[in-house]
Amino acid sequence: MQSFNYKVAAITGAGSGIGRALAYALARRGCDLALSDINAGGMAETAAQAKKFGIKVSERVVDVSDRLAMHDWADAVLAEHGKVNMIFNNAGVAHCGTVADTQYADYEWLMGINFWGVVYGTKEFLPHLQASGEGHVINISSVFGLFAQPTQSVYNSSKFAVRGFTESLRQELDLSEGCVSATCVHPGGIKTNIALAARFNDSGGEILGKNTELTRQAFNDNMLRTSAEKAAEVILRGVERNRRRVIIGLDARLADIIQRLLPAAYQRLIVTLSRWSR
Repeated sequence: MQSFNYKVAAITGAGSGIGRALAYALARRGCDLALSDINAGGMAETAAQAKKFGIKVSERVVDVSDRLAMHDWADAVLAEHGKVNMIFNNAGVAHCGTVADTQYADYEWLMGINFWGVVYGTKEFLPHLQASGEGHVINISSVFGLFAQPTQSVYNSSKFAVRGFTESLRQELDLSEGCVSATCVHPGGIKTNIALAARFNDSGGEILGKNTELTRQAFNDNMLRTSAEKAAEVILRGVERNRRRVIIGLDARLADIIQRLLPAAYQRLIVTLSRWSR
């Protein structure tokens, strides 16, 4: 993907955060957009601003955890734009709580969006990307797809799964020697609304020595440091260079290094730091 000009990109979670920043960055590069989000208002705002760059924009309210809805959206994008070159599986949610106190429903809810949404987006768009003659799948994992952390079992599970899924996909695409590639993205703390919109239960704060709202606010204030705009630019450079993995932010790079140096012992380090920060 040497140029985004005259290409068509589909983006999930385009109503805010990284999804919105990707839409604007691609629009500036002359790329037409097919936007989706569960939040119609946020998506409409993204679409209105993106259209100012003179590109074609379509929008659709889609629940990424609904396989049929994703199938219908992929077909609609092809019908409206004539082709699809990229799918950015970006939509995601977060949860904080211990394994013991997290409900099965929370695992199912988050995995439906963070993991199955990526699977549906990849599989439903892949035939269209292949037909375009030049395609790319971009799946958003997380720094929490590189290392685990207490109270994040639900989120860790989904992001490790996205990593494994995308790395396997990339190998298959390489072996096929076709026209489609894939990149797995691991952002660190990005300044979005994900923490404020996350599901928290009291156990997450208790084990870290804070109440639920202090835990949420501390996460939002202390861990979200990279702007969504910066993240979008790093992602697009990774696509241009056909990177297998894109790591965003100093925090994510440090976490990756620590996990590589201490593949099992890093867990003891996390426990020690968590106790110290109470």
